[in-house]
Amino acid sequence: MDQGKEAGESTKYRGVRKRPWGKYAAEIRDSNNHGARIWLGTFNTAEEAARAYDRAAYAMRGHLAILNFPEEYPMAGGGSSSSSSSSSAMRGGKQVFEFEYLDDKVLEQLLEDSERRSKKN
Repeated sequence: MDQGKEAGESTKYRGVRKRPWGKYAAEIRDSNNHGARIWLGTFNTAEEAARAYDRAAYAMRGHLAILNFPEEYPMAGGGSSSSSSSSSAMRGGKQVFEFEYLDDKVLEQLLEDSERRSKKN
């Protein structure tokens, strides 16, 4: 935490505030209930409070949640600026890719590559 910050101001973690007496409060907004605040508790360290926020965010929003520690959750988006993600699996002896989001340019490139391969064979 920066030396210049006063007690009660936010920390470097999402959903965490430092209380005037030195403890850290965690809360999250519930988008399904008009942005109502959900109190997650008071913690001794900012990291504990941030992990409480992450648990609640992941429970509410799954892999779309913006987390403080995305590396601790499977398939977490992590707030990165990337607009696409994918996963792959073997099905019926062929590798299958699942894409969550692709822009038109990427889709066109994939189709063109597929057409080129079909013409070669």
